[in-house]
Amino acid sequence: MFGLSLLVSGLAWWLGLYLLARDPRKPLLWWAGAGLLGYSAAVVVPHPVLIGVPALAWTGAILLLSRPELIRWWSVGLPVFLAASFWVPWIVLLPLAVSTVLAIRKRAYFSLVGVMFGLSAAAFVLQLLPDAITLPSIGFDLVVFGVLIAVTDAVEEGEAIRADMLRSFVIAGFTAVLFGSQVVLFGGPQLLAYTTVAAAIAVQVLANPLASVVDRLAVPAVAAERAELREAAESLPKRRALVTEDEAEFGRLTRKALSHYGDLGKLVASPLIALTDDAPPLDRAAQLKSMLLTSIQRLKPADGDFGTSDEWRYYNALYFYYVKGIRPYSVRTKREDLDAEDRRALQWFVTQVPERTLHNWQNAAARLVAADLMAGVGSA
Repeated sequence: MFGLSLLVSGLAWWLGLYLLARDPRKPLLWWAGAGLLGYSAAVVVPHPVLIGVPALAWTGAILLLSRPELIRWWSVGLPVFLAASFWVPWIVLLPLAVSTVLAIRKRAYFSLVGVMFGLSAAAFVLQLLPDAITLPSIGFDLVVFGVLIAVTDAVEEGEAIRADMLRSFVIAGFTAVLFGSQVVLFGGPQLLAYTTVAAAIAVQVLANPLASVVDRLAVPAVAAERAELREAAESLPKRRALVTEDEAEFGRLTRKALSHYGDLGKLVASPLIALTDDAPPLDRAAQLKSMLLTSIQRLKPADGDFGTSDEWRYYNALYFYYVKGIRPYSVRTKREDLDAEDRRALQWFVTQVPERTLHNWQNAAARLVAADLMAGVGSA
């Protein structure tokens, strides 16, 4: 029983951290990762309230995938359900059931796994079956769910997933076995075995974020360059082949590459890197960045340096947002560092362009950039 618990706890812990490390800025990965980490803790301390954590987190992830407009309401209601679970543990299954039903049309496979998890969690909370059966069943459902989330995110990013996930799993598993087995073989307490395995996995999965923190403290002058090199190395297994015959997919990949315009480490993973000349990864990413800039500049009208007429909207939507890095709807925009043209553009965005309108312009402009890149491929 202990060996199985240690295995499923470590597996859930690894997958939860892997999802969080993919992109800490994505709420979907946070929800799914938190659920897996909560389950890992519940294996060590099998309490109904801890089992409620993955149920509540899974609810948030399913809502983000199927009904994202409801996630704000769920963020408000989550603490209420979590507090109520101390007295009525099964109450956490209610929002999970509702979100699973809502996802049937848009994400049927997530609904199926949601039903499986709900049945296993209900059996555990209501003590219908022994913990030795229900806990591993919950773990299986959560791992399937976590893998589906990782694949969904990879598809959205235009990345391959198998090699990157397998590499992370092998390294984390080897390290966990290496250190955890020593505690088990020498008769250490079970809690020490759990924490040793968790620490070994965390050090491996979070190696890059930890290295970035150390670099900012120890070598701040080169911390950014070192982070870029590490991210580029991590991105190489995520790159997949480019299919230029699919115009819709090519446009989607172009839109994603534009969103990573200022991040060479991210651009290394873009399939569009195949459009560049053979060179070291960061050099090819720089070439792709230059190609995107050239295509953006072709959208610029010939009359002046800045305008607000309809013919300027696509150029403005890409150039000022991605190339110049102006975020008109963010309080973190450094307004004091902008030149006169940037300030005019920022003022125009804030006062004249709704955020949703800017998003639509960027999508349309990205299709024009994609068409320009494809024309370059055809003439090459």
